[in-house]
Amino acid sequence: MSVNVIGRIYSRLVLPRRFSVSGESTMPSNSVRVAAAQMTSINDLASNFATCSRLVKEAASAGAKLLCFPEAFSYVGAKDGDSVSIAEPLHGPLMQKYCSLARESSIWLSLGGFQERGSDDEHLCNTHVVVDDAGEIRSSYRKIHLFDVDVPGGRVYKESKFTEAGKDVVAVDSPIGRLGLTVCYDLRFPEIYQLLRFQHGAQVLLVPSAFTKVTGEAHWEILLRARAIENQCYVIAAAQAGEHNDKRESYRDTLIIDPWGTVIGRLPDRLSTGIVVADIDLSLVDSVREKMPIAKQRKPIEFWKAASL
Repeated sequence: MSVNVIGRIYSRLVLPRRFSVSGESTMPSNSVRVAAAQMTSINDLASNFATCSRLVKEAASAGAKLLCFPEAFSYVGAKDGDSVSIAEPLHGPLMQKYCSLARESSIWLSLGGFQERGSDDEHLCNTHVVVDDAGEIRSSYRKIHLFDVDVPGGRVYKESKFTEAGKDVVAVDSPIGRLGLTVCYDLRFPEIYQLLRFQHGAQVLLVPSAFTKVTGEAHWEILLRARAIENQCYVIAAAQAGEHNDKRESYRDTLIIDPWGTVIGRLPDRLSTGIVVADIDLSLVDSVREKMPIAKQRKPIEFWKAASL
């Protein structure tokens, strides 16, 4: 089947259509602009903040209501554990600087993977913080799934050595819909996204990340599109890109994906620092869900517990 035929089937199945008096199609009235940032953070708080400040201004000038930053946007240490030494509470001076950025540009920010001070001096929390356009923290999510992995052909990662795992699934309302908050390695665990969609009402799933080059090349886009399709949500995935230091390199591919699994935004230059902008339409979410009503057809957990294997 050709790409054009597939596109026509997709359009008939899910795309919401509106028409003017003249019969010409018009833009959906409830679309809203979002942006996702790509950057290469280093072990310099001031330098990373300057980059983020520039990207916030770009996103605000483009008309975005929300800008999503990648995991570890504010700092990437030169060696494991460096981040613990710069970790701060969410009410600390560094987060307040980012809150001021949001307020000054009147834009919501998804700050994916802030080094929040942990319960002791040896640990931090990898915390996804959502700040509104008045500079107020609306919600925070502490990364649940920690990256303890021996990457094939790469290095061994042990995030749990210096990071406390979160326990709570978090969604928050925003001008672009109800946001489901996750961080990076969470992407490999579909249960959290199902909880966000079916129990917490998420319409947009946020996946700020610093995926390794090896795992990103193999699985990044596939997993993101799967999470969008199976949960019938938009997915916004802001990514770290390139070499942070001589020991760490991140896969580079910042994406915005619609609830049909179509990539609607991608940074053209995979190595660049910049933003990708897309207009999302929540009526498309409603349309996809109405025409393929998986929420009504899902079996409860009790069904699967009782099923014979």
